[in-house]
Amino acid sequence: MTNPGITGTEEFDVLIIGSGAAGLGLALELPPHVRIGLLTKGAAADSNTYYAQGGIAAVLDDTDTTESHVTDTLKAGGGICDEDAVRFIVEHGRAAIERLIDLGVGFSQQEQADGKSVPHLTREGGHSHRRVVHVADATGREVETTLIDRVSELENVTMLEHHMAVDLIRETGAEGHRGRCIGAYALDIKHETVRAYGAKATVLASGGACKVYLYTSNPDGATGDGIAIAWRAGCRVANMEFTQFHPTCLYHPDAKSFLITEAVRGEGGKLLLPDGSRFMDRFHEMAELAPRDVVARAIDHEMKRLGVESLFLDISHKSPEFINDHFPTVQEKCLEFGIDITTDPIPVVPAAHYTCGGVVTDLSGRTDIDGLYAAGEVAQTGLHGANRMASNSLLECLVISSAAAEDISTSLTDVPAPPTIRPWDESLVRDSDEDVVVSHNWDELRRFMWDYVGIVRTTKRLERAKHRVDLLRSEIAEYYGNYRVTGDLLELRNLTVVADLIIRSAMMRTESRGLHYTLDHPEPDTTRPPQNTLLVPPQR
Repeated sequence: MTNPGITGTEEFDVLIIGSGAAGLGLALELPPHVRIGLLTKGAAADSNTYYAQGGIAAVLDDTDTTESHVTDTLKAGGGICDEDAVRFIVEHGRAAIERLIDLGVGFSQQEQADGKSVPHLTREGGHSHRRVVHVADATGREVETTLIDRVSELENVTMLEHHMAVDLIRETGAEGHRGRCIGAYALDIKHETVRAYGAKATVLASGGACKVYLYTSNPDGATGDGIAIAWRAGCRVANMEFTQFHPTCLYHPDAKSFLITEAVRGEGGKLLLPDGSRFMDRFHEMAELAPRDVVARAIDHEMKRLGVESLFLDISHKSPEFINDHFPTVQEKCLEFGIDITTDPIPVVPAAHYTCGGVVTDLSGRTDIDGLYAAGEVAQTGLHGANRMASNSLLECLVISSAAAEDISTSLTDVPAPPTIRPWDESLVRDSDEDVVVSHNWDELRRFMWDYVGIVRTTKRLERAKHRVDLLRSEIAEYYGNYRVTGDLLELRNLTVVADLIIRSAMMRTESRGLHYTLDHPEPDTTRPPQNTLLVPPQR
């Protein structure tokens, strides 16, 4: 793997935007003769994959079945899942796990009666069986670092760290018709220079958009870049109203969005009110193992009812040995804040965690634009529907990126080299002397999204949010047109696009379903079959 400076390669066979499981997995499955540019706006490990504590769902136990995994996923998805997509991804689960093992991922093991070691399987919310392979409570870190190690061994991959995609580049044909995607403009953040990168195929693997909310479990880079640039290029997006709020993030004034893994509840953790009493059995028959949207709303309801800042998650009834073996990362982090989870309950609050909607793709990752693919959280394949079931996300990353790699590999020989691309033009812009505008608008956007477009919504709240996001988009468009781009400005520009898509989608869904809950329409609409929310760009 090469890592050039500012004078590095500018043309590739495949340009991958994002370095999580989807982007790295795809790079590893392309043939060795394919020249790959792998672009990531931070360091290679700065992705949602790295912070995934739970695991990867797959049918590996003889008592489990593909049909059961499909059924569980469809049930969690609130009637919106595409069953063909669910079945395709679930059926390829075992192969995805075996591929990771071959690459060197060291999953936690358990010893069978015959003395043979097999991957330990845990159970998480919505699953009817133990089917989640994991590496203690730091699965994502192990997967991400292993994939980075394997990619670093490839001579055909050029890693472009600290490069942020600005916009996609499309061919312009007769009468201004825009054709296939031929690459992207990207900001070299360290050198403050925008460059063009041409490619026969471009892949969006840039993750989700939960940084649009004030409280999120995601790293700072989850600003919806891929969704926004695909929308501006002419791709449809779907189901953006379905943002999953993880029920249990550590609540502490000095803790920054630390996720308490779903597996704590899967292994017997109990949710408690401040008086020490349980409450989840009043909200769902599966109690703490209910789907995440149910648990998040229940916590939100009880916090508002009682006027408290957090509730509690307690695993202290398990032995210290069990806790330290299964949840070493959670224990270590909590101890930093004076919380010993072997004896104390963990203060928790919900936080935005996963974007279930995204860029519409087929099961090979193909978008509406020739030459443009999307995989992972940036995409909407039909797997998650109205609510993502725990640990299905990394599975989707691995399966769809593999399918996309196969499709790209078979089609590259028929694609001509991209034409000469016009360099980025900064002749009419200047350096900004008003960066306070960016920071102020960033804060305002995330606060009104949390207040008005959060776990519980109303029509009036959505209308207020739409009015505010329209004003912000106008301000930011003017700012973008007059000043040189920076990473903060690009992220804010993308977040306003994503916020607008979320609000518009939420206003279109006049019912409560899955992750979208509105007090004005608290029940599902039973007068027609469940529908996807599809948004089409004005100019495609």
